[in-house]
Amino acid sequence: MAYTNFSFKMFTRSCATVLSCSALLVITAPISTSAQSLFATAIKVNDTSITHFELEERVRFLRFLRAPGNHNALAREQLIDDRLKVGAAQAVGIFPSTDAIQTGMEEFAGRVNLTREEFISAITAGGVSEDAFRDFVFAGIAWRDLVQAKFGSRVSVSEGEIDRALASSNSGGGVEVLLSEIIMPAPPPQAAAVQERAERIAQITSIAAFASEARRFSASASKPRSGRLDWLPITNLPPQLHPILLGLAPGEVTSPIPLQNAIALFQLRDIREADVPAKTYAAIEYASYYITGGRTEAALKTARKVANSVDRCDDLYGIAKGQDPSVLERGAKTPSEIPTDIALELAKLDPGEISTTLTRSGGQTLVLLMLCGRSPKLEQDIDRGDLSLGLQNQRLASFSDGYLEQLRADARIVEK
Repeated sequence: MAYTNFSFKMFTRSCATVLSCSALLVITAPISTSAQSLFATAIKVNDTSITHFELEERVRFLRFLRAPGNHNALAREQLIDDRLKVGAAQAVGIFPSTDAIQTGMEEFAGRVNLTREEFISAITAGGVSEDAFRDFVFAGIAWRDLVQAKFGSRVSVSEGEIDRALASSNSGGGVEVLLSEIIMPAPPPQAAAVQERAERIAQITSIAAFASEARRFSASASKPRSGRLDWLPITNLPPQLHPILLGLAPGEVTSPIPLQNAIALFQLRDIREADVPAKTYAAIEYASYYITGGRTEAALKTARKVANSVDRCDDLYGIAKGQDPSVLERGAKTPSEIPTDIALELAKLDPGEISTTLTRSGGQTLVLLMLCGRSPKLEQDIDRGDLSLGLQNQRLASFSDGYLEQLRADARIVEK
């Protein structure tokens, strides 16, 4: 059994950005006092050091990835964890191969629809080296391989457990959440400022205070309602949000969630178990009609005109007739394949309803998004092999978290 969930979350929790010392030695110009202090030890983890330079570079990398949370605190936490993880892997002889690292770099870049070379070019322009990216991937793969080697034999799943998981997913009431939202446009020139604002809003615990921020900053259609949404089945929302929302107490706010040219925050107002069974979906069909002009009044006026003249997705073909075929996209995707920002908007729609919250092309193109329909997942649609692998990976993740806690408890960590 292979531990195949090699996800962004796993990377961001286990990255190890370490610049090559040999690369630094080729610099022949004298190093200034301030430069020397950059390469001084900031944190000592057992017998290894983390420099101020590594911390600064990790912060730049997190900003580039638009990772949620406080980047300075997150950089420290990640680099400490990385030292522990890489040290534990190397102690038992685990050193990922060059081919594995290359493949990992390609896979990670592919998650943001870039080639490895394009991703490296982009991060280099942002002040992050290729070596740092390579070591980032090295740490993720080393930890994955260590967890698999140490715990892989202890996570087998029986047929009975698969049967019980299937029964659990198709019986009882479903969970519904009552949320408020803030979705703030964040085109590249404004991204840093919007991220800083989002981190401030994420600390709010008052429903009234969050509502005030929504009225002030949100670009969502819920803005006139202070960001308040109606009750939603949690299965309508993107799968990656389920554990985040279920981990909130009423009044708490998610960490900033990066979207394409936007940042989202959600506040949990209430949660309940519904009387009807939760529906899961095999596919969601939607259409996107692109309008030049972004969120200008002219583009929004065009969107309102289109929205008032269509009742179903098929009607959009008449609207797009005679235009470049690229202005209209329609298709059906599994929930996990749908981009997060689109999935969030679709979650709030019934078939035939429209959202005009999203943009593309750096905010220059308005997206008229229409939900065509949802196809429920039937029990026979669930692949037992996929379910078994999912249960195994859940157990591996639990072992992984526990092992990391043990490494932290046993480590000597000194911050200078």
